[in-house]
Amino acid sequence: MEITHVDVKKIEREGSRLRGYASVRLDDCFVVNNIRIIEGDDEMFIAMPSRRRADGEYEDIAHPINQETRDYFTKEILKEYENPTVVEKEEEEIEEETEEE
Repeated sequence: MEITHVDVKKIEREGSRLRGYASVRLDDCFVVNNIRIIEGDDEMFIAMPSRRRADGEYEDIAHPINQETRDYFTKEILKEYENPTVVEKEEEEIEEETEEE
């Protein structure tokens, strides 16, 4: 499996550690959207798309099943996040784009 494209939307939300959202294309044939980019205490990390279950707990919708793949996703997403050509967007713009996909 190869990550063939990463799209990052940076955001700044006051009082939040959320720094953006990413979409990852795999082998130019499958996309995972709404991967959150979060600023941790020591380093940035990603959180896979999730939904809230009826019992209030959250579960991932799609996620890597081994550490090697999770590390690969993290490395590629954060590399694109650090790319100086990626511009910050307002959160409303990101929500509108996500709804259109």
